[in-house]
Amino acid sequence: MSNRIVITTDYLHPGDTVDTMLREHGLEPLYSPAGRARGSEERLALFSEAVGAIAASEPITREMLAAAPRLKVIARAGVGYDNVDIDAARELGIRVCNTPGVNHHAVAEMALALMLACARRLGEVFAGVAEGGWPREAGTELRGKTLGVIGYGPSGRAIAALGSALGMRVLVSTAHPDSDSAQSAGIEFADFDTTIGSADYLTLHSRAGRNDPVIVAETFAAMKNSAVLINTARGSLVDEEALLSALNSGAIAGAGLDVLQQEPIVADNLLRTMDNVVITSHLAGQTVEARERAGVAAAQAVIDVLDAKTPKGTVV
Repeated sequence: MSNRIVITTDYLHPGDTVDTMLREHGLEPLYSPAGRARGSEERLALFSEAVGAIAASEPITREMLAAAPRLKVIARAGVGYDNVDIDAARELGIRVCNTPGVNHHAVAEMALALMLACARRLGEVFAGVAEGGWPREAGTELRGKTLGVIGYGPSGRAIAALGSALGMRVLVSTAHPDSDSAQSAGIEFADFDTTIGSADYLTLHSRAGRNDPVIVAETFAAMKNSAVLINTARGSLVDEEALLSALNSGAIAGAGLDVLQQEPIVADNLLRTMDNVVITSHLAGQTVEARERAGVAAAQAVIDVLDAKTPKGTVV
């Protein structure tokens, strides 16, 4: 019987902790890093001989799963799993797991970094200094501003706490309020409309849904024209055409984006040319510490499923 575990997560390598864990359990890691285009034949063959996978964020389709008769488990070394065809996995009896709670502090810190970059116009400053200039434009402070948080999972809680610690008013829109923990931190719960209409910085920490984007033209119209959108969650949460229109019209003041609808960013994405937009390369959860935790948790999920145990972070 095959004992192959296909690893597409590009920061996992032979000889690391995850590799050792799997081999000590009698499994055979096979590395095929994501980040490059795969032809259709390669995609279909990717998991064909595997019993398990530790997967990056590239799409895993019904066709790929159907071509993998031995596959028992896919573990995402991260929180998001919208790249996996969950319905197909369920129908085919393939367990899908994620690794919640491993990178929420890293994500929250990146959201804060993007807020500061927008507030202090650091993109323009870095570019100006690199070109030999010495830009001295005034930025703004975060203290006293209103932080709107959409979603109150681990990263939403973490950024809400950081915002409160910086002296921001924090409004949270969530279907799962936790008033007891929030009151001591000075965090308020509000409905979606109140949150987006009040926020100076609106930061997204909700799961990607199966429906249309959460942040659309009507959302931008309801926001302050001085507001900044921060997205470290999923590119699919934001209608990028509506965002571009809102930035061009002055409906909002700026955006800090770690995720996009199409990644890596394409050359004709006009967001990359705008002075009031800061874009990073989907690395909010990519700290040394978070990667270690995510890799180990994903490996443990694979081992648990193959040992007929229920892993943490089970999606289906």
